Amino acid sequence: MTPTLPSAIALPSNQKSIGKLISSAESADLIQGVKIEPAPIWPDDRGYFAEVMRSGRGLVADFPTATTQVSAALSYPGTIKAFHFHLEQNDCWQPVAGMFQVGLVDLRPDSPTFGLRNTMYVGALRSWRILIPTGVGHGYKVVGTEPGLLVYVTNRIYNPKDEGRIPYNDPGIAYDWETQYK
Repeated sequence: MTPTLPSAIALPSNQKSIGKLISSAESADLIQGVKIEPAPIWPDDRGYFAEVMRSGRGLVADFPTATTQVSAALSYPGTIKAFHFHLEQNDCWQPVAGMFQVGLVDLRPDSPTFGLRNTMYVGALRSWRILIPTGVGHGYKVVGTEPGLLVYVTNRIYNPKDEGRIPYNDPGIAYDWETQYK
């Protein structure tokens, strides 16, 4: 089955926005099924150490080791990579360098949060892991002056037939990638 964008997205407003700004891992405004956990960093005088994921623990506890894939993407400042979604694959993101504006949109018509948009600013200044379930459109913009490095773990080996893509400026999503606090 080829992923497709729902024919209509019932957003609260037709106006461009970033949706609900998520500034706490326990936010009640999270899209259903999205989970966040702080990712500890241990700095010392040589730099820092960060454990990205541990099999069988945390947000990836249910990811099967036989099909789990770990990947990384480096993006330059100002780059927008959005939106895409999966029908079968769950993603767990951990930005490890730079700062990201992460945009999420619930594309699941049967979800109680269908159409809801979430935004979170994560990376060097807010070390979070983000679990993104199937059917949730996701993307990011690298903010600031440094490249962003995103490490992500998926519960399935990449299958291009499982991935749907939506332009970052799709009017049905109406996500606002412009600088918010001018």
